[in-house]
Amino acid sequence: MKNNVQLITYVDRLTGSNINELNKLLRDHFSSLFSGVHLLPFYYPIDGSDAGFDPIDHTKVDNRVGNWQDVKALGENYDVMADLIVNHMSAQSAEFQDVLNKGKGSSYWDLFLTQERVFPNGLTKSQQDKIYRPRPGSCFTKFSLPEGKSANFWTTFTENQIDIDVTSKSGQNYLSRILSRFAENNVNIIRLDAAGYAIKKANTGCFMLEETFGFINELTTQANNLGIETLVEIHSYYQTQIEIAKRVDQVYDFALPPLILHSLFNKDFSALESWLNISPRNCITVLDTHDGIGIIDVGPMDNQPGLLTDIQIDNLVEKIHQNSKEESKKATGAAASNVDLYQVNCTYYDALAKCNFDYLLARAIQFFAPGVPQVYYGGLLTQTNDMELLAKTQVGRDINRPYLTAKSVNDALQKPVTKALIELIRIRNCCDAFNGEFSINAQQALLTLSWTSAEASAELSVNLVENKADITIKEHQEIKVIKLNELLLD
Repeated sequence: MKNNVQLITYVDRLTGSNINELNKLLRDHFSSLFSGVHLLPFYYPIDGSDAGFDPIDHTKVDNRVGNWQDVKALGENYDVMADLIVNHMSAQSAEFQDVLNKGKGSSYWDLFLTQERVFPNGLTKSQQDKIYRPRPGSCFTKFSLPEGKSANFWTTFTENQIDIDVTSKSGQNYLSRILSRFAENNVNIIRLDAAGYAIKKANTGCFMLEETFGFINELTTQANNLGIETLVEIHSYYQTQIEIAKRVDQVYDFALPPLILHSLFNKDFSALESWLNISPRNCITVLDTHDGIGIIDVGPMDNQPGLLTDIQIDNLVEKIHQNSKEESKKATGAAASNVDLYQVNCTYYDALAKCNFDYLLARAIQFFAPGVPQVYYGGLLTQTNDMELLAKTQVGRDINRPYLTAKSVNDALQKPVTKALIELIRIRNCCDAFNGEFSINAQQALLTLSWTSAEASAELSVNLVENKADITIKEHQEIKVIKLNELLLD
């Protein structure tokens, strides 16, 4: 994986078309801007109940966006990241429908996880209370089987997402088929979606168990042998994230987005400094993704202090609602169909009250933080909350999953803040200092992030009292100073 900025995007929501059109868009408008592209689920179907994260056929490209040859062609010029959805598949899949029709007589019976398989002696209330839940309600759904029988299947996220038994021979073969298809078509990075929930064991929280690490390590070895790197997607307590990072190839720095917001809202970098002094270095950084802005990643857990206190988190969430003119409140928690109640659904741009300087500063901090940066397509084009799509679907995360046309992309590219962000990406990509050593210094409203290599140095200096931020690049015996305010005027 190259240490340059990557793009996160849906195929159909950025181009309104297909993978070939996306490839053309990248060549025509973003030449040399991104070293890699995270293609959000492009499997059949792209428009399921969870925007592709509930595949009916994980090995098939939805023909509305192209085919595997198109993915392969994209991979000739970019690192291509794809989601390996390890925890579940669609209830509409041929495999699960066969189970519903044949019950235990189905050759796919062992592919899916039932309550009985984990709790053969029945599930007690105490055992159920221990299970870590990303959403309220039961993690089981009862389905009718032939001859008047029924079974409770694990459905960690929604009733249309049936959990796979990854320990079974059928489950292992299923994942191996997907990996092979990826390797054949130039997918060289995989994001292990919902991997923390993959292993279930009685009398535990059924989340990030010791056995889960074993599963991730085995899958990573299998992927590495095919020339594929792995990125583990897990929202959890920050100390847990640090431990996870020690045992996997790459993790997300999900604590960074809320900490940057907290810093800018309060003109205080103390919490951010504490985190960046201990944060994993083998990470991918983001501000926004196809999901919401995570909160659990900075909060306390089980009476252990977090990076922020409960009061600070409450103030953070309320400030996001206030900045977005209450739009985020309509998309968050019980207000819409959400599977992640620990996230705030809002564009990052709206979370910052559409302040161009604050938004560009947030991106600068992201690019200077340790890790490989990814930029979401909506954030790249500084899109605002899509209230029309939210009203249509009543899916909270759709507020930040807009469908863009060629015209809306072209219009966004003319905005000063978008132009400034693109220039910032070029700065991040072109300076060798970011392959060197990182250091941080903060004094409440003052922040300095520095990178130094043998050949270059790069420094971001921020003063929130005066609302100023400068980037100083020293390279090839030349010094260049970029002022963020002036970048917005160019």
